[in-house]
Amino acid sequence: MTLQLFPSSALNTGVRKREVFGWAMYDFANSGYTTVVITAVFAAYFVGGIAKGAPWATFAWTAALSISYAIVMLSMPAIGAWADARAAKKRVLVTVTAGCVAATAALALTPGFAGPTGVALAMALVIVSNTFYSYGESLTGAFLPELATAEGMGKVSGWGWGFGYIGGMLALGLCLAYVLSAQAKGLPASHFVPVTMLITAAIYGSAACATFVLLPERARPQPARRAQGAWLQLRATLREARGYRDFMQLLICTVCYQGGVAVAIALAAIYAEQVIGFVASETMVLIFVLNLAAALGAFGFGYLQDRIGHKISLAGTLVAWIAVCVIAAAATTKGAFWWAAAIAGLSMGSSQSAGRAMTGYLAPPRQLAEFFGLWTFATRLASIVGPLMFGAITWATGGNQRIAILSTAALFVAGLLLLLPIDMARGREAALRSR
Repeated sequence: MTLQLFPSSALNTGVRKREVFGWAMYDFANSGYTTVVITAVFAAYFVGGIAKGAPWATFAWTAALSISYAIVMLSMPAIGAWADARAAKKRVLVTVTAGCVAATAALALTPGFAGPTGVALAMALVIVSNTFYSYGESLTGAFLPELATAEGMGKVSGWGWGFGYIGGMLALGLCLAYVLSAQAKGLPASHFVPVTMLITAAIYGSAACATFVLLPERARPQPARRAQGAWLQLRATLREARGYRDFMQLLICTVCYQGGVAVAIALAAIYAEQVIGFVASETMVLIFVLNLAAALGAFGFGYLQDRIGHKISLAGTLVAWIAVCVIAAAATTKGAFWWAAAIAGLSMGSSQSAGRAMTGYLAPPRQLAEFFGLWTFATRLASIVGPLMFGAITWATGGNQRIAILSTAALFVAGLLLLLPIDMARGREAALRSR
């Protein structure tokens, strides 16, 4: 049913719907990791359970994420260049997926360790798992321009991101069912959190197999680039950056607005529980509904994006994000916070889908993994800047997360201002010249 509804006009010549379905299934597979580990369950458990609610706990969590993002920033562009030269995107994707699944499952061990040892082990496993997750997100994005036409990239990206949120809801729904059952029996978080990590790892690993079976490697090896080496090729690309001025402007814009999105992903559960007063089961329901709204936003917005343009679409989502920050900072009741969460969900799916589609539209066809590696550099730099800024402001204001979330609006304002000078037609022309 779903595949019959998929617009064939959005697909590149020779691409079959089963290949697009296989690609979208990777978004389905990996979204449980961010939903359960980074957003809904393990983030709050790390702060309140492993770190015992210490004043530095939120900063330690954001520091662990920031270290993983720094690793990805320094390595992913070169990994992308290596994969382009050898036509090895799929091969690397399989490897990093296995690494993330294994590290996620290993998080189940952390409640068995107390004190500094438990904190260190949890941080180390989060660093490893999130690094591999980020590699996978970048590599799967690099397949998008091979599957979609320039005019249909918003639709295809939106379908992939929409599938992702459905996967996130499945993982979170199963985890929520188990948590509610465990709580009804009086079992502590140290019992049910490990089980949620195993559920998440199992869904990630099993669903990703559909991608590995259905999605082919369409790229061809590039002997000249292979002989040059990944790092030399990356240096050459950076030297030629002036020729891709609109792509580079998009990267700077991405650093700003994705920093705000990263705050929502990494700290929503912590804010809901420590500021608004949600309990663990309420937080999981909140994140579940947020994912539902994000799926609807990604599916629907993909079609709108191809109609009105990538730039206007992204600008609209950034305005919505500014409203989210203001409402969340002012909310004093759970009902008011639900309004902020609903708008955030719709904005999250649409803004992330729009950003990925814009990247695919402006990336040179022969350097897709490499340019998506640069996009990943920008998104991971954003994921350092945003959460660390939030954590530092919270620490500096004596734990006042309301000031921190209001300050996050500045990131979306900056992203909106940086988006305005981008010329999509000029950027697309520069990308096609590289053939």
